[in-house]
Amino acid sequence: MAVEARDYLCSFHWCKGVRSIHMGLGIGGVVGVFLAELTEPAGTTDKYLWVVVGDMPSAYLVTEQAATPVDALRIYCDLMDDWANAVKKGTGIESVFPVAADPTVENAENLLKRVSFLRRVVIPRFTIGGLGGK
Repeated sequence: MAVEARDYLCSFHWCKGVRSIHMGLGIGGVVGVFLAELTEPAGTTDKYLWVVVGDMPSAYLVTEQAATPVDALRIYCDLMDDWANAVKKGTGIESVFPVAADPTVENAENLLKRVSFLRRVVIPRFTIGGLGGK
């Protein structure tokens, strides 16, 4: 999954390379949250990014709003909810995080199921005992 996270970041023109990548949390084949250090900052300040990969659309997030991998996964869930709900409502996806999936109701519903699983099963698993922060 780390290779998948690195490849995802390197697919963007602004990513000149990944210096290092570290697993924050993961369940094999389901989801992985990685902290990537870029060789050159994206924009003016983002040298580190969270990357979420797995059996769902990949996404990157800035670290300023997510101090822990669990925080990153929570934000990821919110972003995917926004996309899926925009698709289901037919309001357009131009103002939500871009998701590499056809904007169909079926894809939106499948994504909402995966996000629900992350919230019900994965996030609690990594927050018990303070492992994941909040």
